[in-house]
Amino acid sequence: MTLPDKKPAFPVRLRGWLRQLASLPEPPEYDYPFARSDIAMLGKVEGGPVLIDAQTWDEMLLDGYSESLAEQTSIFGQQRLHQRLAGGVADPASVERVRALLAAPADMARLQQAMHGLRSVDMEVSAPLFGQPIAPPPWWRRLLLLPPLALLLSLAAALLFAPLAWFGVLAAWVVLMLLQVQFHDCCKYWQRSVQTLQQLLLAHERLGALATPFTQGWQDEARRAGRLHRHLTPIRWLKLIPLLSEYEDWFVLGDVRRYFRSRVVLLRQLDVFRRSFLRVAELEADLALARHLQAREQFCWAQALPGDARGLRFEQVRHPLLPAALPLSLALDGRGAFVSGQNGIGKSTLLRTLGINLVCARAFGFCHAQAARVPLLPLYSSMQSEDSLAGGESLYLAELRRAHELLALAGSTEPALFIIDEIFRGTNHLESISAAAAVLHTLAARHLVIVSSHNLVLAPLLEDCLAPWCVRRDAGGALLLAPGVLQATNGIALLAERGFGRQIEDKAGRVFDWLSTHMAQPADCSGVLAPA
Repeated sequence: MTLPDKKPAFPVRLRGWLRQLASLPEPPEYDYPFARSDIAMLGKVEGGPVLIDAQTWDEMLLDGYSESLAEQTSIFGQQRLHQRLAGGVADPASVERVRALLAAPADMARLQQAMHGLRSVDMEVSAPLFGQPIAPPPWWRRLLLLPPLALLLSLAAALLFAPLAWFGVLAAWVVLMLLQVQFHDCCKYWQRSVQTLQQLLLAHERLGALATPFTQGWQDEARRAGRLHRHLTPIRWLKLIPLLSEYEDWFVLGDVRRYFRSRVVLLRQLDVFRRSFLRVAELEADLALARHLQAREQFCWAQALPGDARGLRFEQVRHPLLPAALPLSLALDGRGAFVSGQNGIGKSTLLRTLGINLVCARAFGFCHAQAARVPLLPLYSSMQSEDSLAGGESLYLAELRRAHELLALAGSTEPALFIIDEIFRGTNHLESISAAAAVLHTLAARHLVIVSSHNLVLAPLLEDCLAPWCVRRDAGGALLLAPGVLQATNGIALLAERGFGRQIEDKAGRVFDWLSTHMAQPADCSGVLAPA
């Protein structure tokens, strides 16, 4: 069924006015705390590529970043942002819209005001809109007025004519109670979905009525959404009688009839609901990105490199969740990076900074940097493997499982980016270096790999595919990322700083000096990993 575009007759307009009067009151702005599974639902039911897996999502702290993006944003915008982060590639039209929003703060305020009611909803509706089709209502839904009518007639007969009609009153009442008990829970649950859909349609209608460059061409769809909003809002006549309005559901099955009726409307107008969802969610996501960038002291629009480019360039890149983080610069051309540095200097933070900015560039087209030229590729990481008592998995077994997953991902034909921190910490030194060298060399043969490790012997082993970089402090104490390998380690010095005592420090130093003659500066190893 398609709603008519022509001007409806007066009785139809009257019903529309009555429904409008009966619609929900203007809600206060309230950001409902949706679960992560709700926010990820749109991407799950709509399908599409997934360019970042669950472990990488957690290790790059993308839940926290999503929350920072989603301030003052409803579930619709949150779902679209999540979908883009997980698998989207920056759409030029979206990038231009965000740029235009940044240049039009007055329009941003008007758009946000038109959508403010969306933040009051407490249900996600992408599953019924884009997931498995909802079941059509049963044929007997058209007979739901018979039990209330039977109750009314039998009650009148019992009072006026035949006392035996009280048995009819009892029978009708039992039927009403059984139906109410049967459908009470699903009606209450579904009603929340209907209220969410009403707010969605209302926001679409309001946005279409705004004369802004961001809603041009919305008018026809917005009018259809408005009519559908009023069509979805039932006229509750018993509201006019205060004493009876509280018992409408029990006496005339008001909630059950509204339940089936709204499902029929959804089934018949599914395309309209879907278009409204995507229109509003897309615009709200872009509005959230514009607000996010407004609050940043520094960002840049990323220049995209070809997907097969073996390189990237960041100038003064920062972590968006760490305002006090110092900016660093990195340029790779042809090789990945082997990052070394003293304990606690920020190697893991650097890897996360690079990772989250690579995700932003791919998903949204911007980076938290002074300038950036990066390939828009899938990103996979291994940074937080740990023992699992519940799963019966030791640290090394967890690292082996993740390394196997990364190698399987690298076996695909598509290029990707891999970020790895302290690979194979869970076994002895010799086997850790051996396994790490084999895995990293294999990954870097076809993909761009950025890895940090305290095993400095890996630097010369992997120099043909990973350029050595060192995080250090210059003479003035400023953080610096420069080519080269760490020369002065601080692991033993930290023993004294943390109160282990002179004796422990001396013993550790003697062992270190002895081991250094054997392992820290190996002989020529350029052919060790060459094909046999």
